[in-house]
This record gives sequence, C-alpha cells and structure tokens, in this order.
Amino acid sequence: MNAPKPLVIIVDDDSQVRESIEGLLKSAEFSTAKFSSAEDVLLSGLLGEAKCLISDVRMQGIQGIELQRRLHREYPHLPVIIITAHRDEHTRQNVLSDGAAFFFYKPFDPIEMLGAVQSATRVREDD
Repeated sequence: MNAPKPLVIIVDDDSQVRESIEGLLKSAEFSTAKFSSAEDVLLSGLLGEAKCLISDVRMQGIQGIELQRRLHREYPHLPVIIITAHRDEHTRQNVLSDGAAFFFYKPFDPIEMLGAVQSATRVREDD
C-alpha cells in the first residue's frame, strides 16, 4: 500500500503563482490544496491535515503575516513558508523571527523551494 502524499497548502491571491507552485509540488509527489485568501484556508478544515503551508505576504483581507501568526498559535507544529514579491528586509526578519520555516522572494528558485518544502514536511512528519 502506498503512503499518503503529504499535503501542502498554497495560499496566494495570484492564480499563476498558485498553479506554478502546485505543478512543482505535484511533480515531487506532494498533494496540494490551493486558496486565494487566508480566510478561505482558515475555513477549509484542512489545516490539521497539512504538513506545510506556503503563503504570500500581501493579499486582500487577512495578510500572510497575520495568517502565519494565527497558525503559529493554533497549529504550532505546522511549518509555514512565506513568499513575497516585495523586497523588504524588515518584513523578512519579522516573518522569520515569528517562526516561519523559510522565506522566499518572488521569483524564487524552484529547486530551493522544493528543498524547503521537503525539509519542512520531514520535520512535520517527525512530530
């Protein structure tokens, strides 16, 4: 019997980014769920099953940084990877000090992103 594929949640208001990350992760045998807003993922009921979550910083409604803070409180063992197109060292430092597993500027290197997801899901599976 095959082991279930680890679930990675992708949250970004840009559909092309969501599709691109999904394609990358599916090529590496991950299961994915995509959302265009933090509100939608919070209502999805999937957070308890997820092995990793990737979120953009700037979105309509709840921003990625606030999503990360909520997840850190409610799902402290869920690794969060933050991505953004806006180069801001202060934001990067805050996100990492608030517990993000990884931080990437768009466009990111797909191999580095895949390595980060693999690392984050391994940590989660060891819990």
